Amino acid sequence: MAGVYFSHGFFYFCNMRLLFISGAEIFFVVFVSVLIFGSDKLPEIVRGLAKGMRQLKDATEDIKREIKKTADKQGLDANLGKEIKKEFNEVKKSVEDVGGSIKRGGM
Repeated sequence: MAGVYFSHGFFYFCNMRLLFISGAEIFFVVFVSVLIFGSDKLPEIVRGLAKGMRQLKDATEDIKREIKKTADKQGLDANLGKEIKKEFNEVKKSVEDVGGSIKRGGM
């Protein structure tokens, strides 16, 4: 029963689309990585990459926190970016609506 579940899980994993990469492509990358670096060095490399990604995430969170703290200290609205993005999306939608009507009318 466990073998059936594992094979089902493996095939489910192979059919998933993760970052626009199929399961077969992920398997190929892992296979080539094991061939190049060896199975003994691969966990060290993955740990190093994970640590680097974590440090990058922590650094971006620190920067966001500092920007928010400075904005609050200066009395600026921290949600200004969201409002600008909302306005931009509304303008973009109206331009697409006009463009769509022009395309339909021209044909």
